[in-house]
This record gives sequence, C-alpha cells and structure tokens, in this order.
Amino acid sequence: MKTIGGLWPALLFLCGIAACSKKNNPSPVTPTNPDTPAVPVSSQVAFWLTNPDKTALFEQQHVALNFGTGLAVQPVISVDTTQTYQSIDGFGYAMTGGSAQLIYGLPTAQREALEQELFGTDSTHIGVSYLRLTIGASDMSARVFSYDDNGTPAAPDTALANFDLADDKAYLVPLLKEILAINPTLKLLGCPWSAPAWMKTNDNASGGSLLPQYYGVYARYFVKYIQAMKANGIPIDAITPQNEPLNANNNPAMVMQDTAEERFVRDYLGPAFQAAGITTKIIIWDHNCDVPQYPLTILADANAAAYVDGSAFHLYGGDISALSTVHDAYPNKNVYFTEQYVAGPGNFQVDLDWALRNLIVGATRNWSRNVLEWNLAADQNYGPHTVGGCGVCQGAYTINGTAVTKNTSYYIIAHASKFVRPGSVRVASNITSLLNNVAFVTPSGKKVLIVENDNPTTMTFTVQFNGKNFATALNGYAVGTYVW
Repeated sequence: MKTIGGLWPALLFLCGIAACSKKNNPSPVTPTNPDTPAVPVSSQVAFWLTNPDKTALFEQQHVALNFGTGLAVQPVISVDTTQTYQSIDGFGYAMTGGSAQLIYGLPTAQREALEQELFGTDSTHIGVSYLRLTIGASDMSARVFSYDDNGTPAAPDTALANFDLADDKAYLVPLLKEILAINPTLKLLGCPWSAPAWMKTNDNASGGSLLPQYYGVYARYFVKYIQAMKANGIPIDAITPQNEPLNANNNPAMVMQDTAEERFVRDYLGPAFQAAGITTKIIIWDHNCDVPQYPLTILADANAAAYVDGSAFHLYGGDISALSTVHDAYPNKNVYFTEQYVAGPGNFQVDLDWALRNLIVGATRNWSRNVLEWNLAADQNYGPHTVGGCGVCQGAYTINGTAVTKNTSYYIIAHASKFVRPGSVRVASNITSLLNNVAFVTPSGKKVLIVENDNPTTMTFTVQFNGKNFATALNGYAVGTYVW
C-alpha cells in the first residue's frame, strides 16, 4: 500500500481542521458504480495519484477523504455541477500502423492482456474510449502506402478499381476487431496523411497537393474506406480530410489550403457521404492551434459548414485557447483535440506536467470533446516509422520483442479515461494557486476532479462541493484524480 509519502502527517493534521473526522461527516459510502474503483469504507472519495518522481504511478491512495462542514483549508477548488459545458466522447491514442504491428505481434495471451488493460471498462483497466486511425500510411508506419497505389498520372485509377485495405489487413484490422469485442462503443477517427501519389501535383506521397480534377475521385476514396472498414466490422465515427494540411515536411504528407479543404468538403466529400448514406462525421483542420483562421474560414461558408461536425487541433504551435476562439465563433460546431506526441527519451515530470496542464485540463476547459495522445506503441528505437518520419515519437508503450513498458502518455490518458466515461459532461470548477483542474459528471452521476499541481512544492488544498469539503494534498507537479 502506497500513500503520498511525507504528506501523510500533513493530511492527518488537515483532516482535523477541515472536518475530516467521522463525527463531522456523513456516514461512509462504499461506491458500487462500475466507473468508480473500490475504495476503503472509511473514504467517500477515491484518490488516484501520479508523482513526478514515479513513487506513485496512477495508483489508488488508501487515505480517508470524507466530506465535512468544517473550516476549509485555503486554497479552495469549488466544483459546481449546476454549470455544465460540453459532453465528452472519450480519451485515447493514435493507433498507427506501427502501433498495430507491434501490438499484434505480441504472443496471443500477452496481446489479449494488454488489450484488456487498455480497453476494458471494469475497475481494473483504464477504459480507453477513443482511437485515431490513419487512412493509409502515416509516418509511423513501416512503409509508405495508400489503398490504391496502382494508378499513375498517365493511367489514373479514377474508378478506384484497385482500392484495397491489404496493408491494414495484416495487423490493424484484426487488432481492431479484437479491441471492439472488448469495447464495442469505442469511437474511431480516421485521418489520411496523403492521397494516393497519382492524384497529387508532384506524384509523390510526400508534399504536393491534391489535383482539382481528382477531388471527386478522392471523395469516393473516403467512401470506399468507410464502407470497407464497415464490411470488416469496424465502424468509423469520424474522419478528417487531411492530417496537418499545412505541413508538407513529413512522409507521407500533403498540403491542403483552407480554401481547398473548404471546396473539397462543400462540393465533393459532403455530397459523396450524403449520396452514399454515410453518417460518419466530417471534422476539419486537424492541425495546430496557431492558425484558427483555417477552420474559421471553412465554417464561415454555410454550404461547407452544413457538412462539418467540428474542428480538430494539435498543439505543436499556438495556444490551447484557440479551441475556444473557434467554439465561441461557431458554438453549434464541436471541437476536438486529436494529437500530441511525447518526444523520447523524454522527461517524465516535464512531459506529464505539460500535458495535464495543456491537454487534459486545457483542451477540455476549452470545449474539446476528446483528448488523444500520439502513438499508442513504438519500439525501443521509436519505430517503425517511414524514411523521413518521426524518429523520436515515444509510444504510450515501448514494445521491445515481448518486453512491454508503460511510458508518460499512458499515465496522461489514464488519469482521465478510466473515470471520465463517454457521455460525461464537463462542469464548472475554479483554477487557483496553480492548481490546474477540470471537473466532470459521469453518466451515472459520479463527480470526477482531475488536478495538476503546477507548483514545485507540495500544495495542501480543499475540494468543495455542494456546501461540504475535504482536505487533500499533492506533491509538486503531481497529478491527482478524485472521484465521488
């Protein structure tokens, strides 16, 4: 049993002044809801902790946290469930081709145990509820490919007669089938890094742009992808037309300016989905927070916006508040956070602190319906990746043969995914004294508060809800999830 080390005497003291004793609190409640872990009968609040020095890694703390009416220890985080914001679709990762190859290559029993650990929704697993897939290869695939590489500029396959998921059928498709058997409600977002090279201005998988004469063909390429995945038992909830459409410097990559994406969605992709009876969401942009004008340009076109569910963001540039800029301009459109990598070998404290502050707290407080970390698994050399692809992208897992190690991204997502189930709603809470936090109410009525202590020293504080409070503490740069 682990506690929070030297903070335990302080907590005992705080319990006295913050009315943590039994006589000042309601009778202890033992949670029975499946989205809440079992806690000691003496505690009304489940507390899960990650310390920056790794003395606790997403571990439940067996300490008594009970609501009372005594004096509140400053500072105070107040949770107000009467103020509600967006619904949550889920938290998860990118299932790249390389991730799928590594995971599917594990011995069957080990692979199935890892799948349960990630996607199981009982009290012993972290309940990942959202995955981003690559339509064709990403830079974290073993090789570059599309689903129709047999065309040429001289002999384009405009009928898409050679369309085939062959490369993904080796690892990705069978792996997703196993995962969906564990969690059939898992949401899947598909995203291409490039159109087939023969459709592009430079006849190359890297760089270039989609030739206008192939807009209609490429729209049908998306239709065929969604239909082919569905035929394999894999429902695609949403797509984006292009990953990082202003980034030509990857392999694969393709540039799609805002006016080009606007036209593609308005005149080709949206109508193609409608004609085929496809209800998969279209989400635009899928790039950094430093160019909010890109999605705003598309959403300003009412005919294009009619097909658009929302906008997706990364945070390699700009500020996370860009999500609110776009949301506030078009509050009837959703916003999503779809990618952020951890660069290996990384710094656990710095990477954990940054991601909790900017993504788990920052993105959701700026209206995002999800948070996705980049790349579920990589090997000890940060591969597989294409020539010119990311050579430092650390996976949530490192898989070296049959040796599997959890990394920072695992803990970043776990602090939210395990408790903030799909359909949860963000509610009001105040940020004070560098205690970054966000609060939710789950579909079953449980309250979830995620707190990141952005101070270098230990912070004692009070959580207040519905006129009562409990005292707690977090080490410098530690993360705590509280559930009641």
